[in-house]
Amino acid sequence: MNPVGTLSPQQLEQAFQVFNLASSDLCVAYEELRQQALVLTHELALANGELRRQFEEKEAQREAVLRRERLAAMGEMAARLAHQLRTPLATALLYSAHLGNPDLPAAKRADFAGKTVDRLRHLERLIEDMLLFVRGVSAAVEPVAAAELLREVFQTMEPQALARGLLIEFRDESAGRMLRADRQALTGALLSLLENAVQACAPGGRVCLAATCADAEIVFGVSDDGAGIAPEVQARLFEPFFTTRNGGTGLGLAIVRAVAEAHGGSVAVRSASGAGSEFALRLPLDFTQGVVDDIAAAADC
Repeated sequence: MNPVGTLSPQQLEQAFQVFNLASSDLCVAYEELRQQALVLTHELALANGELRRQFEEKEAQREAVLRRERLAAMGEMAARLAHQLRTPLATALLYSAHLGNPDLPAAKRADFAGKTVDRLRHLERLIEDMLLFVRGVSAAVEPVAAAELLREVFQTMEPQALARGLLIEFRDESAGRMLRADRQALTGALLSLLENAVQACAPGGRVCLAATCADAEIVFGVSDDGAGIAPEVQARLFEPFFTTRNGGTGLGLAIVRAVAEAHGGSVAVRSASGAGSEFALRLPLDFTQGVVDDIAAAADC
């Protein structure tokens, strides 16, 4: 009988046989798993290739749809622009044709010449607005004091408002805040809103230009007590070439929206028939009062 803890040669041989059989089974199982892994890897590669093909196909289809939409939009834009240009151009040609009449009295000649120039200037503005809309707003930003911008716009439009017999108000609640903005583009957008407000009012009406701070943004508000805007018109106000005003380009408010979005902001209107209108141009604030003080201190040095 073997001592406790020792194995006989026969037992060792049996143990080695069991170990060899287990190792052989493990090798077979490993090979089967490896083959299955290869098959699954191949199938996964095929599936990925198919998914990639489907994705690329969908992307190509999406690009084709977007291309068609862009071409359609360009076609519509060209058609609308041609319609916008036709009337002032025809009028300018008519007036200029009269200038060729040698028997035309001097007063009439001067009148026709003035009207021709007016129509040509209108054409120039149409083309400038169109180029600005197509080119987009680059938003070449610089530090701009909200109060300074507000006062500049107010002083530009005040004479025109007073000439129409309107009361124009100025309210600065910007608390000395600054923002980063394309000064020229933002000034143009505010002037466009203020010009619309002035034109919406009858003599004796009121227009208000204001700037207020709300959370991390500044809100430029332009309000009037004119006739208001019908809901169906409000829904289309910011569409390119949509206008309810004779001689309007239909691009002013579309450009205002483009300017707002280029600065990470937005523009909205609130109006009711017979109750006036209020446009709110919201822009994010990038500078705090402390930065304003630093800039002022640096300017004094």
